[in-house]
Amino acid sequence: MVRPSGLLTRQEEPVPLKSICVTLSIREFVAGVAATLNYENEEKFPLETFFVFPMDEDSAVYSFEAMVDGKTIKAELKDKKKAHIIYESAISHRHQAFLLEEDKCSRDVFCCNVGNLQPGSKVALTLKYVQELPLEADGALRYVLPAVLNPRYRCSGSPEDSCLDLKTPIVPLDDLPYAFSMTATVSSQHGIETIQSNCPLSPIEYLGDKKTSAQISLADGHKFDRDVELLIYYREVHTPSVAVELGNPKNNPDGLMKDPSAMVCFYPNIPEVEPSAICGEFVFLMDCSGSMQCPISKQDKSQLRIEAAKETLILLLKSLPVNCYFNIYAFGSSFEAFFPNSVKYTQDTMEEALRRVKLMRADLGGTEILTPLQVIYREPSTPGHPLQLFVFTDGEVTDTFSIIKEVRNHRLRHRCFSFGIGEGASTSLIKGIARVGGGTSEFITGKDRMQAKALRALKHALQPAVEDVSVNWDLPRGLSAKTLSPEQTVLYKGQRLIVYAQLTGTMLPEEGTGEVCLNYTLQGKSCENKVTFSLQPKLDDNFTIHRLAAKAFLQSMDIGFGETPAKTKKDVLKVSIDCGVISSHTAFIAINKDVNKPVQGPLACRDIPRPVLLCAAAPMPQCKRVVFGETYLVQLISLQNADGSWDLDEDLARILGISLKDLWSALPVKDADSSSWATVLAVVWLHAKAKHQKCEWELLEKKARTWINSNAGSIKKKLVKAAIAFTKSSVDPAVFGI
Repeated sequence: MVRPSGLLTRQEEPVPLKSICVTLSIREFVAGVAATLNYENEEKFPLETFFVFPMDEDSAVYSFEAMVDGKTIKAELKDKKKAHIIYESAISHRHQAFLLEEDKCSRDVFCCNVGNLQPGSKVALTLKYVQELPLEADGALRYVLPAVLNPRYRCSGSPEDSCLDLKTPIVPLDDLPYAFSMTATVSSQHGIETIQSNCPLSPIEYLGDKKTSAQISLADGHKFDRDVELLIYYREVHTPSVAVELGNPKNNPDGLMKDPSAMVCFYPNIPEVEPSAICGEFVFLMDCSGSMQCPISKQDKSQLRIEAAKETLILLLKSLPVNCYFNIYAFGSSFEAFFPNSVKYTQDTMEEALRRVKLMRADLGGTEILTPLQVIYREPSTPGHPLQLFVFTDGEVTDTFSIIKEVRNHRLRHRCFSFGIGEGASTSLIKGIARVGGGTSEFITGKDRMQAKALRALKHALQPAVEDVSVNWDLPRGLSAKTLSPEQTVLYKGQRLIVYAQLTGTMLPEEGTGEVCLNYTLQGKSCENKVTFSLQPKLDDNFTIHRLAAKAFLQSMDIGFGETPAKTKKDVLKVSIDCGVISSHTAFIAINKDVNKPVQGPLACRDIPRPVLLCAAAPMPQCKRVVFGETYLVQLISLQNADGSWDLDEDLARILGISLKDLWSALPVKDADSSSWATVLAVVWLHAKAKHQKCEWELLEKKARTWINSNAGSIKKKLVKAAIAFTKSSVDPAVFGI
C-alpha cells in the first residue's frame, strides 16, 4: 500500500477549484450526468491546474466544454498523442487550454488540466457522460458518483506517465476545500417504489399519480467526503424492452452514428435446475495488502476490509459442494498459497484452510495481483472440475490493463468473479476482470453485507453452464441489424442482458415492427426469450443509445493504452472519434482562441487536492456487532463439517442456548446418531433465528439437508418434529421435505 505522503494543501495557496455541481437525470436504467467544475484564480499570476478524479468505468464521456467570460468553448476529441502536442504548444505560446483524458493505467481515473488560467478569471468546465445502471439482486438500480480515489500501488512495469503519479495533495475526507452539490431527476413509466441513499437527502419530491418521477437533491452542507450512492426501486424492473434511436447522417456520413441504433434489454427467464454433478475447482485470491486494514467506508463502526473478507471466506468455505477441489492464495507485495496445489474438499483440508484464514492479516505490503494470477493459471487443470476464480481486493493497483489482459487470455478455461472492497475500489479492475472472465462483479461499500454478495456469486458459479447463446433478429425485408455488443457467452439467473445493434437499410412507417430473440441451451434444452418492438426511431439530441453502444464496443476492443494491438487501435480510434466517446487512446482538447493577447507572467502549477479514505496506522479494534443473529450465525457456520453435518458438542449447545445434557436428553430416538440430531437442530436454528440472512446460509443449509436425507433415514421425520417442539420454534417441517 502507498501510504499518504503528508503533502497537504498549503494554506497560503488558494485552491483554484471552488465547487463541483452535478446534475443527474435517470430514465429507467440509464443515467445522464453533467458535472461542472468551477475554477477561479485568486492569485496574481497565471496558473496551470491538475485535477485527478475517479469515474465509474462504465461511463461514456461524450462532451467537454469550457465557459470563459460568458463564451462557450467546445472541446474536440482527438488522438491522445495529438491532443497532448496541441495542449503543450498552446501552453508554451501562453494561450488558454483545457485537456481531459483517461489515465493510461486505468479506465476509471481521469485528469483535467486547465492551462494559463489568468489572474482574477473564472472558468466553468462541464463534462457529460451516460451510463447503464447495474441491477442489484434485490431489484434496485444502483448509481454511484465516485468521490474517493485512494493511492494506488505502483508495480514494476507500470506506465511512468500515469496521472496517478502527480504529486496531488491529498486531504482527509472531512477537509476538502471545495464545495459540492448534486440534483437528480428520476423517471420510470412503471412508477417509483422508493429511493435510498448513503448520504443525507433533502425531502424527495415525487411527481405524478403513480410516482413516475422524482426530484432529489443532497441535503445542505454535504461535503464530497464519500462516494454518493443512490439505490432506486421501481415498481416493475424486469420488463424486457427495445428502444430505437435516430442516427445523425448529416454530420456522420459513415460510421456508427449514421444509422439508427437499438438498445435491447433482456431479463432471461432461466429455469431452476439441479446443479451439475461436476463440482468445480474453486480458487480464492484474497488481498492481504496493507490497505485492507482500512475500514470499508467512512461510516461510524464500519468493519475493516480484511475482517469482512475473512468472514466471507469462512462462509464460502462452508458452502462449497462436497467432492470439489479448492485452494486459497493470500497476496500483497508477495503471495502465499494455502496448499501447493488445489486439494479435495474434505474435513481435514477445510479445517486447515479455516485455521489459516483466521490468522490472516493485512500485512503483505503492496497490491500485486498479476504474479499470483499467473501462478494460478500455470497450475494444471483438475480433470472434470472447471476452474472458478474468486478475487477479493480493494483494487488499489496501477497495472489494471495487464491484469485484465491476463484474465482475458485464460477466459476459455475458467470463470472469474470479482469483489471490490471499500470506497475507492477500482471499477476498471473489478468490472474488467469479471467481464472478460465470464463472471460477475460486486462492490461492497457502506452497510453492504459482503457475505450475501459473495454467496450470490457462488450460486452463479455452481449454476450449470448456459450454452449456445445467440441473439437473432426478425426484421422486414431491406432492414438488417449488426450487433455492436461483444459476443455473450455466459448468462446467469436473475441477471439483465443488454445488447446494442446498428440498424441499416430502409426504416418502415410508424406501424412497422420487428422482433429480437435471445436463444440459449441449458442442460440440453433449448430456451428462448422474444421481444417485439416498434421500428419507429426516437430522436435524442444526446444520442444516448449511440454513445452507450460505442462504449460497449470500446470496452470489448480497447484493452488499454499500451495493450491494444495496432490493428484494433485503428478501429478504436475511429469509433471513439466518430461517436465522441473518450477512450484510452483519445482525449478532449480545447483552446481559447478568442484571447487577444497571450497570458502574461510566469506560470505557476497548482494540483487540486483529492479525498482519500485514510487507514489506521495500527490495527483498529473490531467493532463488536450487537445484532443477535449475526454473531451467533458466524459461530454456528464455523462449526459445520465439510459434509454438511454438525457435531453434538458444547460449542453447538452454547450457540443454541441449551445445555449439552438437555440436548442429549431430548434425543427422540434412543441410540440414534447424535450428528443427525445436531444437524436438524442447527437447520431449525437457521430458519428460526437467522431467517433474514437466508441468502448467506442458503447453500450450506442445502448441504446440511442433503446430509440429513442420506444419514437420518427413517427417523428424519421424528427428529424434525422433536427439534421444532424442543426449541419452541414455528419452523415449517416442509423445509426438510416433510
